[in-house]
Amino acid sequence: MSGVGESLRESAVINLTGATTMVVDDSSFGLDLTCQALRGFGIRTSYTCQSAAEAMEILVDHPVDLLVVDCEMPSVDGYELVRWLRRSARANALAPVIMTAAHIRRSKIDEARDCGANFVVTKPFSASTLLERIVWVARDTRPFLEVGDYFGPDRRIRDQGPPSDERRDAVIRKAAFEAEQAARVASMDGAS
Repeated sequence: MSGVGESLRESAVINLTGATTMVVDDSSFGLDLTCQALRGFGIRTSYTCQSAAEAMEILVDHPVDLLVVDCEMPSVDGYELVRWLRRSARANALAPVIMTAAHIRRSKIDEARDCGANFVVTKPFSASTLLERIVWVARDTRPFLEVGDYFGPDRRIRDQGPPSDERRDAVIRKAAFEAEQAARVASMDGAS
């Protein structure tokens, strides 16, 4: 099992210092925290926006390489911003989008996937987790599809993403359980 450090080591050749990034979050605290995390690994945030409307105005005239967008915002939320981006002829519709959310439910993950986001990161996130997801998105080879009212990365591919924390926890619990069972069997065999 490889951890976060292992996947980051494999990706050490990615240089993010020249990336044009935009962070959109209605919370000043969330905006600052995300920008600090990005700055920690050499990404200078080119645009910071506290509303989707502000982001849309900038995106019309300025292409970006990466967007980090909060899901829940007043008025126009992050999901609508991503839908607009993916359908916009005036913005970089193919720009990778990582969405962030404090309270994530399965329905919200589905909504992020269905609006065309590349990935969702749960707040609070560690800088290493955010970097791991950015690297994964940078290496993502899924084609973009236009089907009905959807335009975005192919949603059908299920076996290519970084494992979620929940899956890692399940693997650890399963290994501990199996080790416990093996020890129990060994102690029973030794007692006979």
